[in-house]
Amino acid sequence: MPHVMVTQHYDRYTTQDHLVWKVLFDRQTALLHKRAAAAFSVGLQKAGLHRNALPRFEEISKRLQKATGWQLEPVNGMLDDATFFGLLAQRKFPATVWIRSMEQFDFIQEPDLFHGIFGHVPLLMDQAFADFLHFLGRVAAQHLHDAPALARMERLYGFTVQFGLVQEQGATRMYGAGLLSSSGEIHHCIADESNRRPFDLATVLQAEYSEAHLQEHYFVLNSWEQLTESVAELAALLASGWQLQPA
Repeated sequence: MPHVMVTQHYDRYTTQDHLVWKVLFDRQTALLHKRAAAAFSVGLQKAGLHRNALPRFEEISKRLQKATGWQLEPVNGMLDDATFFGLLAQRKFPATVWIRSMEQFDFIQEPDLFHGIFGHVPLLMDQAFADFLHFLGRVAAQHLHDAPALARMERLYGFTVQFGLVQEQGATRMYGAGLLSSSGEIHHCIADESNRRPFDLATVLQAEYSEAHLQEHYFVLNSWEQLTESVAELAALLASGWQLQPA
């Protein structure tokens, strides 16, 4: 889908839209108590997100710009990989302006405003995480016409930024936006039968990834440093002429 710049028309949100945000905000913050990474709780406050009203993109962008040099890019829906990673390389995060309906509380296949803002923005307020995401975007931007490489970048992004887990003070915590913004994904992840593995780049690059259903496996960082290390390792492999098998 081509990238279409849009504007957040705040006055067009309905009373139900604001109610959806409030109910989701309350439910997710309760579910994430002692389950989310420390950076999420800190970022939620720094971003000024609260339950009482839908966030204004312009205000969030100003806070992000001041904290980590990022800004929001309002979009009308899903983007192709080249456009998406190209925006990340410019420290611009695409966020959808529409919010899900009451019937879509537990799981949605396309990212909405709640996923983009509640799920992604708090971690983007963290400088180390924001720098990692920029690094990933820059590396991907060098391979925009290399479909196998982009597919692997998408998997690295998916199993970290979207559905990543990290070890903090002896406990496994959530930091991926797809987890943070979805009660269905949280319950699926914490179930006893959930497949949680130690993060390993080679395994991640070969793992099947899709956002069309609940995840079949999750990867757990042993430290935040693994994020930047994984991008550097993948960049070095690509620069050396390493040939990726079709994804």
